[in-house]
Amino acid sequence: MRDEHTVICSPAVFELIAPDAPAVPVNVELTYNSRDPYAVQASFRTGSTTAVEWVFARDLLHEGLIAPAGTGDVQVQPVPLDPDKVQLELSSPSGHAVFMTCAKTLGDFLHRTYLTVPAGSEYAWLDFDLALSDLLNDPARD
Repeated sequence: MRDEHTVICSPAVFELIAPDAPAVPVNVELTYNSRDPYAVQASFRTGSTTAVEWVFARDLLHEGLIAPAGTGDVQVQPVPLDPDKVQLELSSPSGHAVFMTCAKTLGDFLHRTYLTVPAGSEYAWLDFDLALSDLLNDPARD
């Protein structure tokens, strides 16, 4: 399976929620790469020329569709009064943001990832040689 490679991309709109202000729509590109089978990358297009990148555990997003999940920097949960929405709360040293998005859109994207790499089979998709090579050749480590 390590020789196979699949990338799944899906556009989504997340609403940035701020106190006492209307929600602001943010375009987000969700990406799943079978070479990194445990993770989902989200590229938030905030209007500037560069995207804000976050990486989430795929299982965390899946669990957050059903019940509150996550601690620390990323928390995901269904919106209590609107089962069609899911809330993502992100914290970092540079700030804090709360987003809401369509649970169906996120669920459909995750479903496609699990069809590609079923839960429990992620380990078989990892290329340890490539990961080690990337780690050892990382220019940031110099």
